[in-house]
Amino acid sequence: MKNYFYSALPRVTWCLVAGLLPLLAASGALAQNPGITTGRVQTEAGAPIDYATVTLHRAADSTLLKTEFSDARGEYRFEQVAAGKYRVSAAQVGYNRAWSTVFELPGSSAGPTLTLRVNAATQLKEVQVVGQKPLYERLADRTVVNVEGSTLATGNSTLEVLSRAPGVTVDANDNLALRGRQGLLVMIDGKRQPMTGAELADYLRALPADQLKSIELITSPPAKYDAQGSAGIIDIKLKKDQRQGTNGSGNVSYGRGQFGRFTTSAAGNHRQPGLNLFASTTYTRRSNLGIRNTYRRFYETRDGQPELVGVADQRNTQTGSDHFLIWRAGADVDLSKNTRLGGVVTGFAVPNPRPGGSSSNTSYFYDGGGQLTDYYTAQGTGLGYNPNITANLNFKHVFAAAKVGKPELTADLDYARYYTHRLQSLTTFNEQAGRPPTLLNGDQTGELVIQAAKVDYTQALREKTTLEAGAKASRVFSDNDILFLNTQEGITTVDEGRTNRFRYDELISAAYVNLSHTAGKLNLQAGLRGEQTHATGEQVVAADNFRRDYYQLFPTASVKYTPSAVHEWTAALSRRINRPSYRQLNPFRFVVDPTTTGKGNPELRPETSYNLEVAHTFQQKFTATLSYSLTQDPITDVAQPESRTSTVSMYVNLNRQHYGALTLTAPLTPAKWWNVYNNAVFFYIHYQGTLANTALNRGQGAFTLSSNSTFTFGKGWGAELSGNYYSRQRVGFFLFQDYGQLNLGVQKALWDRKATLKLAATDVLLTTPLRARSNYNNYQEDLYLRRDSRVVTLSLGWRLGNDKLTSTTRRSGAEDEKRRAQ
Repeated sequence: MKNYFYSALPRVTWCLVAGLLPLLAASGALAQNPGITTGRVQTEAGAPIDYATVTLHRAADSTLLKTEFSDARGEYRFEQVAAGKYRVSAAQVGYNRAWSTVFELPGSSAGPTLTLRVNAATQLKEVQVVGQKPLYERLADRTVVNVEGSTLATGNSTLEVLSRAPGVTVDANDNLALRGRQGLLVMIDGKRQPMTGAELADYLRALPADQLKSIELITSPPAKYDAQGSAGIIDIKLKKDQRQGTNGSGNVSYGRGQFGRFTTSAAGNHRQPGLNLFASTTYTRRSNLGIRNTYRRFYETRDGQPELVGVADQRNTQTGSDHFLIWRAGADVDLSKNTRLGGVVTGFAVPNPRPGGSSSNTSYFYDGGGQLTDYYTAQGTGLGYNPNITANLNFKHVFAAAKVGKPELTADLDYARYYTHRLQSLTTFNEQAGRPPTLLNGDQTGELVIQAAKVDYTQALREKTTLEAGAKASRVFSDNDILFLNTQEGITTVDEGRTNRFRYDELISAAYVNLSHTAGKLNLQAGLRGEQTHATGEQVVAADNFRRDYYQLFPTASVKYTPSAVHEWTAALSRRINRPSYRQLNPFRFVVDPTTTGKGNPELRPETSYNLEVAHTFQQKFTATLSYSLTQDPITDVAQPESRTSTVSMYVNLNRQHYGALTLTAPLTPAKWWNVYNNAVFFYIHYQGTLANTALNRGQGAFTLSSNSTFTFGKGWGAELSGNYYSRQRVGFFLFQDYGQLNLGVQKALWDRKATLKLAATDVLLTTPLRARSNYNNYQEDLYLRRDSRVVTLSLGWRLGNDKLTSTTRRSGAEDEKRRAQ
């Protein structure tokens, strides 16, 4: 595998360079990134002020558009700014806020120099910032959900907050979708998460939303991002304390639905010239509820017509508990004026008592005439242990002596290890058939290791032309071993049909080149990414092995035209891929109840898609986007019959999928104290494929609506109200009924704004249960799924620290990554 990597990466790099030589040669007459403005923040004596909060405002109404921080030289930089008139403000602890005069873009990239004057009243007291960053921001290629400070994030999990984000949905099988499309790449602080489906959902449920800074929904990623994720990328950003000196913060919350949820966290950091140390920890203990009911009809074809031959009515109730500790520690060190080295280690610990749960099942079986033929009950238990650890080492160097711009070189090394040990038991009592009870025991051990290395380089070729290039190699290795034992009348035997061991090894080596150029009111970007994939899957018990080797190119192109400060037009074209995860390929069986199982599919192929977006922005606020994509071999989740009483859930490839959508975004300010962010997605998906002797060639229109209001009252009071509605929609063979959610919260700043008390209620009307139907020629399934979603949470958060002005601070590595990504 290692030899293969070393031979593959140079081929990828040279293929990209050769393919882009004509593009680079044609850039000789081109010239600075679109809408870039730079400036400086200084004292009255002319000394630079670093880590000042610099904000870009629309000149017409002073609306906040972007926020940056000045560096050690007092310099700041805003990128990807649309044409128009703007003002810049700067603030720092111990100084009065300063405002620039109105300036216009495009124009000179040299922005205003802001001089801050000392405020004696606040030199020894923290500045009270009454304004608040908007909950939602619409940028050129993404929507940003600013979770930090949101009342409705209090005490919730990351998955719960994500499910309320504009255009995001979570289906009955925990698959994430953005604007109606599945196949997303989920990242945390720019690092790929290798999980999908229920496994990813469980991980996001375990990550408290109190740890989040923001969530970025990226629908048109440029070439520097992994090509994985045919529907786009969700990048989750964790909190970092931005204050100077020695600081700390804490939070404690308790929520109550049908069960209780307790979370507490603490964080601290110390900043001094050339050094930043930080650490945090979060403890969570909570219980949960899940209800899953299915009603199944089984048919046989007789005389050319389907005839009902059996019915199964099954009711499942699950209760569980989570108990874990998340810790994080890291440092950033300045090796020189232009060079920084950083590192961070994150751990997920599972103390005693271990997470576990219990389930109860009642199943009735009828013949085609409605007569009861069988009846059983089942009791299940589960116990889990899933610690993990991740580490990152990052490097950044700025070539300050360059004549044009400041070339930048960054590098990252990543390592992650996830360990899983699950014990499961299921006792089935055959109430009518007279058979003795049966006991099924499962013992699963799994290990997942991720290693990745990447390097990125940015160079301004000329005044208005910028080149980005980079390379990346990542390896995912998974080893899963599962043993099932059947016990009946005191005799225990190995369940040969379910016992197995599966090893999966995947190596992806990639390289990319991206070129951007601004010519007047027009900005052009073109990129090419090449990825070589080598993957092997090996079953130890069953010799059903596979090997995949393929190299693919992923071009990206975008154009932005800004004829005036009122209108902006953008268009983007890209090719992307969605590779099946190791879990989707893993042939293991997992048991839901005695007649319901799930498994992976070793024959699953990657899906590829061509994506087109055209958008118009009016007055730098209102956006309308038309999207179209054509996906080959789309991956979808299905439930299909195995017998007259049993079904299996698995992922399969369909033939083709057509997708079209209209997305409307309208941020409004009805009053000075009231901000509203409205989002609507109208989409149509058409599926083509065959499964279980059933041809699928149909589509259906659907829409999602979301509206979020934030209220800022006097004396530290604030409130938040959000509502979401999801219409009836088709996902492969599943047809989901409509559902919605109403959430509200209120907060009060205390102790001179050093603490915040929050009260929030989610799913107030209990309207989130999912209902779905799946139809085949010989089978129909109705599914009802409900979780403990109506929860009231009370929380208290506080900040402690040194309020005196510190001479030097710096951004953390992850913040610089965000800046490079925008």
